[in-house]
Amino acid sequence: MPHLPTSPAHLGLGATATVEPAFTGMEWYAAYAARHAADGIEGRLVSQYDFAESWTMWEVHPHGAELVICTAGTLTLHQEHADGTTESVTLAPGDYAINPPGTWHTADVPAGVRCTAIFITPGEGTDHRPR
Repeated sequence: MPHLPTSPAHLGLGATATVEPAFTGMEWYAAYAARHAADGIEGRLVSQYDFAESWTMWEVHPHGAELVICTAGTLTLHQEHADGTTESVTLAPGDYAINPPGTWHTADVPAGVRCTAIFITPGEGTDHRPR
C-alpha cells in the first residue's frame, strides 16, 4: 500500500497519477525529474513531510504554483514574491497557502513543535538558495 510520507505520488498529463519509488534523499529529485520529463511544467509532485525544525534554505518554483497544506502542528511560511514584496502566513491543521510561480519561500517551525504538511509542487525547474 503506498504511504505518502515515504512514497510520493506524481500527477501527470492526461489526468494520470502514479506511485513514486520511496524517497531516499535529495538525489531522489533528479531521478524523479528524469522519470517525468515528458510532463514538462504540467507535472506535479505530491509529497508529505514532517518538520521539527525551520528550513535552512529558500525554494522557488518558476513554472507553476505550489499548494502547501498543513495537516498537523503549525508552520509559518515566508514568501518573497517576484515583485519584491514579502508575506508571512502561519498555517494550522487544515490551513493551506499557495506559493505563486516565481515566489521564493521558506518555513519556520516553532521550537518544540512538529509540523506535517502536504505539498503539491510543480515538477520542473525548482531551485534553492541558502537562507
